[in-house]
Amino acid sequence: MQIHRFEVDLLLSWLTKKGRKPLIVRGARQVGKSNLVRHLAKLSGRSCLELNFERYPEHEDFFKSKDPATILSHLSIYFKQAINPETTLLFLDEIQATPKVIETLRYFHEECPELPVIAAGSLLDFALVEPEFSMPVGRIEYFHLGPISFEDFLTALGETALLEWIRSVTITDTIPIPLHQRCLERVKEFWLTGGMPEVVAHYAEQRDFQEIDAIKQSILQSYQEDFHKYGRIKQIPLLRRSFKALPGLIGQKIKYAELDAGSKSTQVKESLECLNLAKVIHLIYHSHASGLPLGAQIDPKIFKAIFLDIGLLCSASGLGHLSIIQAPDWAWINRGTLAEQFIGQTLLQLYPPYQKPELYYWVREKAQSSAQLDYVWQYENQIIPIEVKAGKTGHLKSLHYFIQEKHWPCGVRFNADVPSILDEKGKLPNHEEFPYRLLSLPFYLAGQINRLLKAS
Repeated sequence: MQIHRFEVDLLLSWLTKKGRKPLIVRGARQVGKSNLVRHLAKLSGRSCLELNFERYPEHEDFFKSKDPATILSHLSIYFKQAINPETTLLFLDEIQATPKVIETLRYFHEECPELPVIAAGSLLDFALVEPEFSMPVGRIEYFHLGPISFEDFLTALGETALLEWIRSVTITDTIPIPLHQRCLERVKEFWLTGGMPEVVAHYAEQRDFQEIDAIKQSILQSYQEDFHKYGRIKQIPLLRRSFKALPGLIGQKIKYAELDAGSKSTQVKESLECLNLAKVIHLIYHSHASGLPLGAQIDPKIFKAIFLDIGLLCSASGLGHLSIIQAPDWAWINRGTLAEQFIGQTLLQLYPPYQKPELYYWVREKAQSSAQLDYVWQYENQIIPIEVKAGKTGHLKSLHYFIQEKHWPCGVRFNADVPSILDEKGKLPNHEEFPYRLLSLPFYLAGQINRLLKAS
């Protein structure tokens, strides 16, 4: 089953763009990089000449001449396929296995710009940090790819009318409760299923949670089997322990001892950085959030993490589908962990694909008045504080501390209630009340946050 993804429309735009450069698709293993490129070739009516350097590392020899004309001539002969810049797409898959080929992309840009060239790599970031590697800066483009979004998940389920409504609904609309509940049920399904393409395709056809859990467990195992590619062999046991412990720590400030009390903090830190480089987790750093850009004000010692994908998180946490689907009023959510994962995962997908997706949060560590705001988000030139609540209600203490300390006029809350915009009054111990505006959004509108912020 071919699943439509919004990213393919962006790739079609790249294909016809003036001044197009060779493109490198970056993302974790099994998020669908290869299938997306093949789908692009099919939609654009091009033949796809595909090389996989992990499967056939000897194909690196074709690129040693660094002359695009010679390379293409040899590839055409070897693969018995004509290469026409107007009708061919050159796809260099698993390019991290042969980093020297990446350096050759500059010559394709300079000497053969009419031929579209796409490279992809699952563990590419490990190659990029090697000191001997020379990136052709200014002569390539990046395309960051994550799991399938909730909105594309709806398309896969045939819920196109529901998706169109989600993309058009406003804060002032009166939403019928049955429609609201149906959207929340679809969110529940997505939280269990997640956005890994193989899982979504299988669920869309079979609607069998037990079978997709087997697929997700296989993906989790494949990530662990990649650990030997990360670095020194002695890291592997620690990587496994960290990977196993992280599902229970999602959304919490990470303390190295909680991951592995028997290892040195520098070793645990290295294991987390490896998992982050492989993109199976995302490290989210505390930002002081006193101005923009948020990334210029981080404290690298204060951070939390979310998983690559919420469906994988459910399987790694051992959450059964019956206890989730049948539980009333979202009582199945353990301390809001999955709610926070879902919002973080969605926010990461809102970044333009050419920009590395990054998330931040805010922490106040003071005696008797500590606070942890789930996320701080940049919308245009504004900082938007975000709180995530699992149910329909919940205290907003951390949001209030942020607004009071930063003298900020507004905030966003995600929860299971219908959307609203409210003029609120915050109240903290030993402080006078202060006014602010609260934009409250249900989970299914997370992908619409920028549109709704603009309208409010």
